[in-house]
Amino acid sequence: MTDTVGEQPADVGVWEAPRAGIAAVQALHDSREQALERFRLLHNTASLRAGWLKKRLRFQEDLLPLVEARMGTAGGGADPRARAVLATAFACLDAASMTWVAGDGKGDIMDLYDECLAAVRG
Repeated sequence: MTDTVGEQPADVGVWEAPRAGIAAVQALHDSREQALERFRLLHNTASLRAGWLKKRLRFQEDLLPLVEARMGTAGGGADPRARAVLATAFACLDAASMTWVAGDGKGDIMDLYDECLAAVRG
């Protein structure tokens, strides 16, 4: 994910770069059914959910310098806006994946992610 975000061209926006990373991770699933089963387990197993939250926070910290640079803000986490972008992106992924699982895998998870992001960005 970090590599994909870091490899995005300079003209890719601050919201689109994390989306590219999320899409790259989603593409690692062998099939739609495999992805659905993994998300079901993730959302319905407390220990897996806790592990995902820990990993998500680590992803956010790893991605922070990349988003700060893309935003042109001071590095080192001094500006809260880059953290807000990342937290929002991952919250939208959670909302999209929970909706996707609730709908038994109908539709495209990245389309749901885009809908979630549009909702919070107004």
